[in-house]
Amino acid sequence: MIEGGIPIEVLTGISLLGGLGAAWPEEAVTTDRVLDALAAHWRAGGLPEDAQFDNDTWFQGAHQVPDAIGRVTRRGLSLQVTPVFPPGQAHGFQEVIENCNGRWETKVWGRFHHESRAALQACSARAIAASCRRTRNRQDAVPPRRPFPAVGPRDLRAPLREQSIFLRRTTEAGTVSLLGRTFPVDPRWLHRSVRCEVDLDAGRLRV
Repeated sequence: MIEGGIPIEVLTGISLLGGLGAAWPEEAVTTDRVLDALAAHWRAGGLPEDAQFDNDTWFQGAHQVPDAIGRVTRRGLSLQVTPVFPPGQAHGFQEVIENCNGRWETKVWGRFHHESRAALQACSARAIAASCRRTRNRQDAVPPRRPFPAVGPRDLRAPLREQSIFLRRTTEAGTVSLLGRTFPVDPRWLHRSVRCEVDLDAGRLRV
């Protein structure tokens, strides 16, 4: 919160290979704002093969509704970008974005006094632009990405294709939880990291 009681939430992102960072300080992050930010980011840098999100409902959809697939996941699938969700509260899987967040907090939030949301957004934009200039060599070495389509993605209510990936850790009973359900894996596989592929074409979960 900025001095004077101005609420702030920050959506951040970074490309794993090229180090192309982004940050959007907002009054409140909503699914609509995430969709707009993703479109702008991918239009500028091209479409990746996959995109890792955290498990927040902005990205994944409602947790309390079984088999719910949120609009951000649907947008990625409609653009043939595979959504990947890391295990919750697991160190290492989110290291790249956590480092990005730490740099933003140090260089933007902690270094300057921001009198308004607009001032914070301008300061953040300058810091992100400087960061992108420093990683230009990394970005140039990344294989070309697919261009963002000139026309909008297909209807987000249309039947889903492709797959989503959930990285999970099995429980003491050898089960995993995702999409509001618990699935048995193997009673001998306890506390193991597993890759769960939700194949939407085949209607099948592979672990």
